[in-house]
Amino acid sequence: MKRALITGITGQDGLYLAELLLSKGYEVHGMVRGQNNPKIAMVQEAVPDVILHTGDLTDLSSLMRTLRQAQPDEVYNLGAVSFVAYSWENAHVTTDVTGTGVLNMLEAVRLHAGDSPESIRFYQASSSEMFGKVQEVPQKESTLLWPRSPYGVAKVFGHYMTINYRESYGMHASSGVLFNHESPRRGPEFVTRKVSQAVARIALGLQDDITLGNLDAKRDWGFAGNYVEAMWLMLQQDEADDYVISTGESHSIRDLLDVAFKHAGIDDWGHLVKQDPRFMRPAEVELLIGDSSKARTVLGWEPTVSFTELVQMMVDNDLAEQRKLAGK
Repeated sequence: MKRALITGITGQDGLYLAELLLSKGYEVHGMVRGQNNPKIAMVQEAVPDVILHTGDLTDLSSLMRTLRQAQPDEVYNLGAVSFVAYSWENAHVTTDVTGTGVLNMLEAVRLHAGDSPESIRFYQASSSEMFGKVQEVPQKESTLLWPRSPYGVAKVFGHYMTINYRESYGMHASSGVLFNHESPRRGPEFVTRKVSQAVARIALGLQDDITLGNLDAKRDWGFAGNYVEAMWLMLQQDEADDYVISTGESHSIRDLLDVAFKHAGIDDWGHLVKQDPRFMRPAEVELLIGDSSKARTVLGWEPTVSFTELVQMMVDNDLAEQRKLAGK
């Protein structure tokens, strides 16, 4: 039985990945920060067969302890301060966790593996936010990185550190440059879930409107449950490498609103959406669209959920959730 360790197990990717690995017969271990983490109960309910450990990406000794306890064959480093807007408010914390935390995890794995650095396969969750001020369209593995947020900068550090450990120590360390991926499990602070939740509440008469920032920003959105399969496939390859994971389609926030409101039975949403400069980024990333042809060719991976299906899935989930909360 293979053993896997997932950092960031409390996030949407961690939960979907845990489900995938359990279905493949893995013994799955998850690392959570803090003994009183309020999300532990949610993880235990969603994936009760996962063995949980407490650890912190900023504390190397806790990572070494977790590795000794879990004895993993594969490590998936998904843990990060992942809300981009928050990274401007707390750039130092974001850098410590999302950037230096990758170095700590790589070093812990290297030390734990000893004379066989390739024996533990390592996955790093890189991000399309690394492209930032995009230098070519679409973006692929060789595209110049130009991050435009503290989060993006931290992700670039972790990305190149993963490459450095692969080239310096012979580690089987791969990075997945995942473009935006969403699901009903996405946190309400992210724009896709903020929209699906608000649309559901507006349709049910529980909320009057929604306030957003830039409606013209475009992203390449896919389904998180599909993207975690690409993570697993990377660690099954003989050679470690880096892969862009994306749908190859770009949609604006306006497109997101169109699909979400229409699915909830509202055709004209103009008067229901307000804009506020407070939700604008100091340095905006206007357009992200990925070229995942390498992943499709080498890994045999491809997205299976369309943008429309994804948004409808999220709205349906929030309609059901808000009805339940409202006793309707």
